[in-house]
Amino acid sequence: MSDDAICKTPLHALHVELGARMASFAGYDMPIQYPTGVLAEHLHTRKAAGLFDVSHMGQALIEGPDHRVVAAFLETLCPADILGLAPGRQRYTQLLNDDGGVVDDLMVTRPPAADGALRLVVNAARKAVDYALIVSRLPSGVRLTRLEDAALIALQGPLAAATLSSLAVGEGLEAMAFMAARPARIGDAETFVSRSGYTGEDGYEVSIPAPRAESFARLLLAQPGVAPIGLGARDSLRLEAGLCLYGHELDETVDPVEAAIAWSIQKRRRAEGGFPGADRILRALADGPGRVRVGLRPDGRAPARDGTEIVSADGAQIGVVTSGGFGPSVGAPIAMGFVDRAHATVGTPVGLIVRGKTLGARISALPFHRHAYHRG
Repeated sequence: MSDDAICKTPLHALHVELGARMASFAGYDMPIQYPTGVLAEHLHTRKAAGLFDVSHMGQALIEGPDHRVVAAFLETLCPADILGLAPGRQRYTQLLNDDGGVVDDLMVTRPPAADGALRLVVNAARKAVDYALIVSRLPSGVRLTRLEDAALIALQGPLAAATLSSLAVGEGLEAMAFMAARPARIGDAETFVSRSGYTGEDGYEVSIPAPRAESFARLLLAQPGVAPIGLGARDSLRLEAGLCLYGHELDETVDPVEAAIAWSIQKRRRAEGGFPGADRILRALADGPGRVRVGLRPDGRAPARDGTEIVSADGAQIGVVTSGGFGPSVGAPIAMGFVDRAHATVGTPVGLIVRGKTLGARISALPFHRHAYHRG
């Protein structure tokens, strides 16, 4: 992709002003880190508040005559209970292909005062694929509207709630529970806020009109304890939190059960089916998958990167690492990957083939760092 073809978020000039090291990511010129570095940014988010530009993500509305029509349509593409999604609530789910593989993972929100609308947030690298899939299946009377003029800013960490609430007009943001969502006036901007994120910390994601994004980000950065955080720390934070990244833990060959996100398939959908790949997924729920996503804790200090071969104690290949690196909050290397179910028990010794040598490791529980979501 040429420089001219690379997209820029509404905060691009601010990132450059703040000294960010920029790089192409999912077709966007994005901040990888700021002068303090990934380690400092990661630890700052865990103890204070980090501001993340996630405007490269896709935001869209699915709209129709009422919630039942719109939700029933989305349930033909996703395994989550969307019909049962209450106003002002958000749900994590996946778009599935006909074999039950994950086309993308996404957040679905039912706005509190819009009976026939659902808000979507999809991955940057997959939004064109997602939108094409949705449009190809739209029934009469239902439409997809891409929110191209909306930025998305995340504020994550233990100071996020007090910080955002202090700037909001009226009350309620601090009292919001995890996965709640609502419109809010923050400063002088009209926004749509969800209490969610991708770090394992308490925090919010704020959708805001693009022309207001930079002034809003500057307002947040002027608050005590708020610092800009790049994609490098975002990745190490989500790895410690045991969260999947599309293209690593998820792709069109992986189903939600083997990815260890079967919790996102609610009871009614398990009973009724009716979603793409239901036969495969319901069979895996009943009998167990052939492989499963697990955590890995290397014995030494050397990290195991994605693509590293995982072997059993007797040297047989049993899987592959999908994400790996150093966990700053853990103080040690960590990784995730898929292994044959027979070797997936926590504590099982395995080997990691790193530069031709077998390094010891053990299967670990996920997450590596405890989630701090505000359950209310």
